[in-house]
Amino acid sequence: MSKVVAFRPRPAAAPTAVNGRVSPPPRRTNAQLRPREFLTEAEVEALIKAAGAAGRHRERDKTLILVAYTHGLRVSELISLQWSQVDFQGYLHVKRRKNGRDATHPLRGREIRALRRLQRLYQGSRFVFTTERKGPLTASTVRRIVARAGKLAGFAFPVHPHMLRHATGFKLANDRHDTRHIQQYLGHRNIAHTVRYTELAADAFDGFFAD
Repeated sequence: MSKVVAFRPRPAAAPTAVNGRVSPPPRRTNAQLRPREFLTEAEVEALIKAAGAAGRHRERDKTLILVAYTHGLRVSELISLQWSQVDFQGYLHVKRRKNGRDATHPLRGREIRALRRLQRLYQGSRFVFTTERKGPLTASTVRRIVARAGKLAGFAFPVHPHMLRHATGFKLANDRHDTRHIQQYLGHRNIAHTVRYTELAADAFDGFFAD
């Protein structure tokens, strides 16, 4: 007579986000991660200094941050930047993405010197910012460069590349440049994207609670 073995079901696995039994925690918003979405001029300088103080590619990394900030470049515009767009007589031909308007920006002494050093260090590539294999940087590499510089600079919040573009807009607005000129400089087709910089410019409150 065969022996009947009682079937005992396995205990159910504890619910986790991995096995799909519970929902993962909600992603924290940018507002929760960072106090603001732009950097001040002093913070950008600290970022450039930090990037230039460590790593094998310090010249490339600090120049990348300087150029991104000075010209309000998106990551896609930065990694596609080629030497044919650089005129060492003092001009940068900016090709905008996201249906933006192209423009020609002035190149000043600090940038020209930095770009000349970079050209000597990374010969043989048509791209301004390259890997050791002479290929263009990826967007994720640029994000890592900027985030790393933010940590080295001792920022209490994470930094991402688009904060540099916003920093450009706020600096130009605080310097009281004409909104239409800022629009052209950043390549905005819709001026509504530019107005937010002038609306939040600190000089709007000059004279409030004056000594």
